[in-house]
Amino acid sequence: MGGGVNGPALRAVIADDQALVRTGFGMILAADGIEVTAEAADGAEAVDAVRRTRPDVVLMDIRMPRMDGIEATRHILGSGVQGGEGTRVIILTTYDLDHYVYAALTAGASGFLLKDVTPEHLVAAVRLVRSGDALLAPTITRRLIERFAHRQESPPNGLHHDLSGLTPRELEVLRLLATGLSNAELADRLFLSPTTVKTHVGRILSKLDLRDRVQAVVLAYESGLISPQHPPGTN
Repeated sequence: MGGGVNGPALRAVIADDQALVRTGFGMILAADGIEVTAEAADGAEAVDAVRRTRPDVVLMDIRMPRMDGIEATRHILGSGVQGGEGTRVIILTTYDLDHYVYAALTAGASGFLLKDVTPEHLVAAVRLVRSGDALLAPTITRRLIERFAHRQESPPNGLHHDLSGLTPRELEVLRLLATGLSNAELADRLFLSPTTVKTHVGRILSKLDLRDRVQAVVLAYESGLISPQHPPGTN
Protein backbone atom coordinates (compact mmCIF):
# COMPACT_ATOMS: atom_id res chain seq x y z
CA MET A 1 0.00 0.00 0.00
CA GLY A 2 1.37 3.41 -0.88
CA GLY A 3 1.87 6.24 1.53
CA GLY A 4 0.27 8.97 -0.56
CA VAL A 5 1.52 12.51 -0.38
CA ASN A 6 2.74 12.14 3.19
CA GLY A 7 5.54 9.68 2.47
CA PRO A 8 5.92 5.94 3.09
CA ALA A 9 2.98 4.08 4.56
CA LEU A 10 2.86 4.00 8.35
CA ARG A 11 2.22 0.81 10.28
CA ALA A 12 -0.01 0.95 13.33
CA VAL A 13 -1.40 -1.33 16.04
CA ILE A 14 -4.74 -0.49 17.67
CA ALA A 15 -5.20 -1.67 21.26
CA ASP A 16 -8.65 -1.26 22.80
CA ASP A 17 -10.99 -3.65 24.59
CA GLN A 18 -13.97 -2.48 22.51
CA ALA A 19 -14.13 -4.08 19.06
CA LEU A 20 -16.23 -1.21 17.70
CA VAL A 21 -13.55 1.31 18.67
CA ARG A 22 -10.83 -0.77 17.05
CA THR A 23 -12.87 -1.09 13.86
CA GLY A 24 -13.66 2.61 13.74
CA PHE A 25 -10.09 3.74 14.26
CA GLY A 26 -8.88 1.13 11.80
CA MET A 27 -11.20 2.45 9.10
CA ILE A 28 -10.04 6.03 9.73
CA LEU A 29 -6.37 5.09 9.48
CA ALA A 30 -6.82 2.83 6.46
CA ALA A 31 -8.67 5.59 4.61
CA ASP A 32 -5.56 7.73 4.94
CA GLY A 33 -3.16 5.01 3.77
CA ILE A 34 -2.01 3.94 7.23
CA GLU A 35 -1.66 0.15 7.52
CA VAL A 36 -3.16 -1.45 10.64
CA THR A 37 -0.86 -4.42 11.22
CA ALA A 38 -2.77 -5.83 14.20
CA GLU A 39 -5.53 -5.22 16.73
CA ALA A 40 -5.36 -6.01 20.44
CA ALA A 41 -8.10 -6.36 23.05
CA ASP A 42 -5.81 -5.89 26.06
CA GLY A 43 -2.32 -4.75 26.97
CA ALA A 44 -0.77 -8.20 26.81
CA GLU A 45 -2.05 -8.66 23.27
CA ALA A 46 -0.69 -5.21 22.39
CA VAL A 47 2.80 -6.15 23.59
CA ASP A 48 2.64 -9.35 21.54
CA ALA A 49 1.35 -7.45 18.48
CA VAL A 50 4.29 -5.05 18.67
CA ARG A 51 6.69 -7.96 18.96
CA ARG A 52 5.15 -9.66 15.90
CA THR A 53 4.45 -6.76 13.57
CA ARG A 54 6.96 -4.02 14.53
CA PRO A 55 4.62 -1.05 14.01
CA ASP A 56 5.58 2.60 13.84
CA VAL A 57 2.78 3.71 16.16
CA VAL A 58 0.49 2.07 18.73
CA LEU A 59 -2.90 3.59 19.58
CA MET A 60 -3.25 2.44 23.17
CA ASP A 61 -6.36 2.46 25.35
CA ILE A 62 -5.75 2.84 29.08
CA ARG A 63 -8.47 0.75 30.74
CA MET A 64 -8.16 -2.81 29.42
CA PRO A 65 -8.32 -6.27 31.07
CA ARG A 66 -5.29 -8.38 32.03
CA MET A 67 -2.77 -5.61 31.40
CA ASP A 68 -3.78 -1.94 31.14
CA GLY A 69 -2.44 0.47 28.56
CA ILE A 70 0.02 2.20 30.88
CA GLU A 71 1.70 -1.08 31.84
CA ALA A 72 1.73 -2.20 28.20
CA THR A 73 3.37 1.08 27.23
CA ARG A 74 6.05 0.55 29.87
CA HIS A 75 6.69 -2.95 28.54
CA ILE A 76 6.93 -1.81 24.93
CA LEU A 77 9.04 1.30 25.47
CA GLY A 78 10.99 0.55 28.62
CA SER A 79 11.64 -3.18 28.71
CA GLY A 80 13.36 -3.76 25.41
CA VAL A 81 10.46 -5.61 23.77
CA GLN A 82 11.78 -6.99 20.52
CA GLY A 83 10.10 -5.07 17.72
CA GLY A 84 9.43 -2.07 19.96
CA GLU A 85 12.55 -0.19 18.92
CA GLY A 86 11.43 3.08 17.37
CA THR A 87 7.75 2.43 18.12
CA ARG A 88 5.75 5.40 19.38
CA VAL A 89 2.68 5.14 21.60
CA ILE A 90 -0.35 7.43 21.58
CA ILE A 91 -2.63 6.96 24.57
CA LEU A 92 -6.35 7.07 23.74
CA THR A 93 -8.92 7.28 26.52
CA THR A 94 -12.35 8.57 27.44
CA TYR A 95 -11.02 9.63 30.82
CA ASP A 96 -9.52 13.14 30.92
CA LEU A 97 -7.86 12.67 34.29
CA ASP A 98 -4.57 14.10 35.53
CA HIS A 99 -3.10 10.89 36.91
CA TYR A 100 -3.61 9.12 33.60
CA VAL A 101 -1.85 11.93 31.75
CA TYR A 102 1.12 11.82 34.10
CA ALA A 103 1.34 8.03 34.10
CA ALA A 104 1.14 7.89 30.31
CA LEU A 105 3.86 10.47 29.79
CA THR A 106 6.27 9.01 32.32
CA ALA A 107 5.69 5.56 30.81
CA GLY A 108 7.13 6.99 27.59
CA ALA A 109 4.01 7.75 25.54
CA SER A 110 4.44 10.33 22.80
CA GLY A 111 0.92 11.64 22.98
CA PHE A 112 -2.40 11.65 24.78
CA LEU A 113 -5.77 11.98 23.01
CA LEU A 114 -9.38 11.62 24.06
CA LYS A 115 -11.46 9.12 22.10
CA ASP A 116 -13.75 11.84 20.78
CA VAL A 117 -10.86 13.07 18.63
CA THR A 118 -11.83 13.94 15.06
CA PRO A 119 -10.65 11.61 12.27
CA GLU A 120 -8.44 14.38 10.88
CA HIS A 121 -6.81 15.01 14.25
CA LEU A 122 -6.27 11.29 14.84
CA VAL A 123 -4.49 10.84 11.51
CA ALA A 124 -2.44 13.99 12.04
CA ALA A 125 -1.42 12.75 15.50
CA VAL A 126 -0.22 9.39 14.16
CA ARG A 127 1.83 11.07 11.46
CA LEU A 128 3.20 13.64 13.91
CA VAL A 129 4.58 11.14 16.41
CA ARG A 130 5.91 8.88 13.66
CA SER A 131 7.99 11.85 12.43
CA GLY A 132 9.70 11.96 15.83
CA ASP A 133 7.68 14.81 17.32
CA ALA A 134 5.36 14.52 20.28
CA LEU A 135 1.72 15.30 20.74
CA LEU A 136 1.48 17.43 23.85
CA ALA A 137 -1.31 20.00 23.70
CA PRO A 138 -1.03 23.14 25.85
CA THR A 139 -4.06 22.01 27.91
CA ILE A 140 -2.28 18.75 28.75
CA THR A 141 0.90 20.68 29.56
CA ARG A 142 -1.00 22.90 31.99
CA ARG A 143 -2.40 19.85 33.79
CA LEU A 144 1.10 18.43 33.98
CA ILE A 145 2.40 21.70 35.46
CA GLU A 146 -0.40 21.77 38.02
CA ARG A 147 0.37 18.19 39.02
CA PHE A 148 4.07 18.90 39.45
CA ALA A 149 3.21 21.90 41.63
CA HIS A 150 1.95 19.46 44.26
CA ARG A 151 4.36 16.56 43.76
CA GLN A 152 6.79 15.53 46.47
CA GLU A 153 7.67 12.14 45.00
CA SER A 154 11.00 11.00 43.61
CA PRO A 155 11.58 11.45 39.87
CA PRO A 156 10.54 8.55 37.64
CA ASN A 157 13.16 5.95 36.89
CA GLY A 158 15.04 6.37 33.64
CA LEU A 159 15.11 10.18 33.45
CA HIS A 160 18.49 11.88 33.60
CA HIS A 161 18.61 15.12 35.57
CA ASP A 162 22.18 16.26 34.87
CA LEU A 163 21.68 19.26 32.60
CA SER A 164 25.30 20.47 32.77
CA GLY A 165 25.99 19.26 29.24
CA LEU A 166 23.48 21.68 27.73
CA THR A 167 24.53 25.05 26.35
CA PRO A 168 22.81 28.23 27.61
CA ARG A 169 20.76 28.36 24.40
CA GLU A 170 19.74 24.71 24.77
CA LEU A 171 18.63 25.36 28.36
CA GLU A 172 16.55 28.29 27.11
CA VAL A 173 14.96 26.11 24.43
CA LEU A 174 14.22 23.39 27.00
CA ARG A 175 12.56 25.89 29.36
CA LEU A 176 10.26 27.14 26.63
CA LEU A 177 9.66 23.67 25.18
CA ALA A 178 8.37 22.65 28.61
CA THR A 179 5.45 25.10 28.24
CA GLY A 180 4.17 23.09 25.27
CA LEU A 181 5.38 25.38 22.49
CA SER A 182 5.74 23.85 19.04
CA ASN A 183 8.94 24.23 17.03
CA ALA A 184 7.31 27.02 15.00
CA GLU A 185 6.29 28.85 18.18
CA LEU A 186 9.78 28.38 19.63
CA ALA A 187 11.25 29.84 16.45
CA ASP A 188 9.02 32.92 16.73
CA ARG A 189 9.80 33.39 20.42
CA LEU A 190 13.57 33.03 20.00
CA PHE A 191 13.85 34.74 16.58
CA LEU A 192 15.40 31.62 15.09
CA SER A 193 14.59 29.59 12.00
CA PRO A 194 12.45 26.45 12.48
CA THR A 195 15.41 24.40 11.21
CA THR A 196 17.69 25.85 13.89
CA VAL A 197 15.10 25.16 16.58
CA LYS A 198 14.70 21.58 15.37
CA THR A 199 18.48 21.17 15.59
CA HIS A 200 18.52 22.51 19.16
CA VAL A 201 15.68 20.20 20.22
CA GLY A 202 17.41 17.23 18.62
CA ARG A 203 20.65 17.97 20.46
CA ILE A 204 18.80 18.34 23.77
CA LEU A 205 17.11 14.97 23.35
CA SER A 206 20.39 13.34 22.32
CA LYS A 207 22.44 14.80 25.17
CA LEU A 208 19.84 13.85 27.78
CA ASP A 209 19.10 10.44 26.24
CA LEU A 210 15.40 11.23 25.87
CA ARG A 211 12.98 9.63 23.44
CA ASP A 212 11.06 12.78 22.52
CA ARG A 213 9.94 16.20 23.70
CA VAL A 214 7.31 14.72 26.01
CA GLN A 215 10.07 13.23 28.13
CA ALA A 216 11.87 16.59 27.90
CA VAL A 217 8.84 18.33 29.41
CA VAL A 218 8.67 15.83 32.26
CA LEU A 219 12.40 16.19 32.89
CA ALA A 220 12.23 19.99 32.92
CA TYR A 221 9.82 19.94 35.84
CA GLU A 222 11.26 16.91 37.64
CA SER A 223 14.75 18.42 37.52
CA GLY A 224 13.63 21.78 38.88
CA LEU A 225 14.85 23.57 35.75
CA ILE A 226 11.66 25.59 35.87
CA SER A 227 9.16 26.22 38.63
CA PRO A 228 5.65 24.80 38.25
CA GLN A 229 4.30 27.91 39.95
CA HIS A 230 6.17 30.23 37.61
CA PRO A 231 6.76 28.64 34.21
CA PRO A 232 8.54 30.67 31.50
CA GLY A 233 6.49 33.52 30.14
CA THR A 234 4.72 34.30 33.43
CA ASN A 235 5.34 37.10 35.89
